[in-house]
Amino acid sequence: MDVHLRNLRYFLAVARERHFTRAAETLFVSQPALSKQIRALERQLRVALFVRDHGEVRLTRAGAGLVPYAERMLESWEGAKTALSQASDCTLVIGMHTSPGRGLLPKVRASLVASCPDVELELRHVAWSDRTAGLADRTTDAAFVWLPLPRPPYRWVTIAREPRLVALPADHRLAAHTTVSMADLLDEPFLALPEGAGPLRDYWLALDERGGHPVRVTSEIHDTEETYEAVASGIGICLLAAGNAPIFARGGVTMLPVRDLSPSELVLAWNERHHPPLLETFVALCAQVAAGNGAEPAPSLAASVPSGVG
Repeated sequence: MDVHLRNLRYFLAVARERHFTRAAETLFVSQPALSKQIRALERQLRVALFVRDHGEVRLTRAGAGLVPYAERMLESWEGAKTALSQASDCTLVIGMHTSPGRGLLPKVRASLVASCPDVELELRHVAWSDRTAGLADRTTDAAFVWLPLPRPPYRWVTIAREPRLVALPADHRLAAHTTVSMADLLDEPFLALPEGAGPLRDYWLALDERGGHPVRVTSEIHDTEETYEAVASGIGICLLAAGNAPIFARGGVTMLPVRDLSPSELVLAWNERHHPPLLETFVALCAQVAAGNGAEPAPSLAASVPSGVG
C-alpha cells in the first residue's frame, strides 16, 4: 500500500489548521480538491483520520498517531531532495500544463549548456487540476503556467501575452463570424477545468466578464486531447490562448477571437521559498528569449528573480 507524499502533506495541513478551508489556502488548492484527497487517503488507509462535525475538524486516534510518522517521512524526503540537488547542480525539473512552444526551450537549453555542459531539463506535464504545475508541493523547480497565481509565494516572468479565443464546433451557429463578444457566449454550454484548478478554472470560464450571468458547465476537461474531442463533438465550447490554437487546428473545430476579453498571460513561475541551483540563470534566459520573441518584458526582472540562487 503506497501513499503519495502529496496526500501526507495535505493531511498534515488539515491536522495543523483543524479547518479544511484554511488548510486549502495554505496549500494553494481548492477546498473541494483537498477534501477529495483526504477522503481518498482515508479509503486507502481504511481508517478515518478526522472527525467532521458541523464545521469542526478533529483528529481521530488513528489520525493523531499518523502525524509524527507523516512529519518524519516528509522531513526525510526534503533532506533527500536537498542531497540530490547538491549532487546534481545542473538539473532542473520544469512543470507545464501545455508546452510553452515558441522555440523557447531549445534556445534556453542551448544557452544553459554553454555554462553547464551536463545540464538536464526534466520536463514534466502536470494535470490541470494542479494550477501551480508542481510548484506548491515542490515537485517542480519552475513551471510554465497561465495566470492567475497568488503572489506570494509565487513569482514569475511573462513569456507571452495572447488574446483569448473561443473554440467552437465547426457547425456552430457562430462559426461563420470573424469575431465574437462575451455576450454572444453567455448561454453556451462551457467546458471547464477541474474544480481543483480554482481561480484558473474561473478565469477560463470568464466569470469576471459575465456580469453575474451564470455559467452552464457541461463537462470537465483534463488535457488538450480531451478538450479537442469534447469541442469537436459538440459537448461544449471553451476559451483558450491564441498560442494553443495550433493544437486544435485539425478540422472539426473553429476558433474565433473574443474581442472584449483581456489577453491571457503565460508565465514562467517559481516558488520563492524554493531556490535550486540554476534557477536564476534559467529564469533570466527564459525572459531574454521571450523578449526576443516579442513578449512584453517583465518589469524589474532583477527584483523578480530570487537573490542568492545558484
